[in-house]
Amino acid sequence: MHSETACEALRKGVCLELRYNSYARVVEVHAVGISTAGNPVMRAWQIRGGSVSNEPVGWKLMRLDEAMGAALTNERSEAPRPGYKPGDKGMQQIICEL
Repeated sequence: MHSETACEALRKGVCLELRYNSYARVVEVHAVGISTAGNPVMRAWQIRGGSVSNEPVGWKLMRLDEAMGAALTNERSEAPRPGYKPGDKGMQQIICEL
């Protein structure tokens, strides 16, 4: 997945549907950038779907190069979610954020 797709979802205020770690997920994008490890990532609030950690709802830092089949939905994002802080400390560079 490219950062442009995640940033478009953020700008339009809609949810993003994707496959990540073999799970279908729906997320609200809050920030997109480059992680401190140098990987393209997004900070997102997962509203539903599967999860390796068995936490189907909550904050996720997802690598964009590991996300598949990302598509904007017609579902409105409720971002920002409680706990969101601009200037994500998990990113060395921010491409777009709320």
